[in-house]
Amino acid sequence: MKYKTRLLALIASLLLSGQVAAQTIAITNPWVRATVQGQKATGAFMTVTSKENAKLVAVSSPVAGIVEIHEMKMDKDVMKMAALPNGLDLPAGKPVDLKPGSYHIMLMDLKLPLNKDVSVPLTLTIQDVAGKKTQQTVQVPVSTSPPAGQGMGMHQGGEHKH
Repeated sequence: MKYKTRLLALIASLLLSGQVAAQTIAITNPWVRATVQGQKATGAFMTVTSKENAKLVAVSSPVAGIVEIHEMKMDKDVMKMAALPNGLDLPAGKPVDLKPGSYHIMLMDLKLPLNKDVSVPLTLTIQDVAGKKTQQTVQVPVSTSPPAGQGMGMHQGGEHKH
C-alpha cells in the first residue's frame, strides 16, 4: 500500500511540476506596431513576467526574416538602439516591460505589411538558470497604438539601423 501511495504522489508531483514549468512566463499587453506598404521593420511590445530568474534569449516569427531583442537608451544626447546579443534578463517576479523607447522586439525583413486588427505569432525562447530552453508562442495583435497603460515612448517607426 505504501508503494502505491508513494508512486501516486510521485506521479502527481511530476504532473504538477510540468504544469508549473510550462507556466513560468506570463505575457501581458502584447502588441505589434502596424506598418505601411513598403515598410520593412516594426516593433513588438509586451510585458513579460517570469516566476523564476530566466532570460529571453531569442524570438522568431514567420512574418519576419530577422527578429531581434533590442534596447533603446540615451548615450549622452543621442538615442541609440542595439540588439541584445546575450538576451534580456527576466528577474523572478518582476515585470519586464518591452515598450517603445526601451527594450523591445524588432521584426525586420518583413515578408508582408502588418495591418491593424490582425495578429501575428511570436515564439519566445526562454532560458532558465540551469540553461534549459523552452519556447512559448503568443498571438500578438497588430495595432497603430499601444493598449491602455502602455506609453508611446520614443519608438515611432521610421528607419532602423544596426
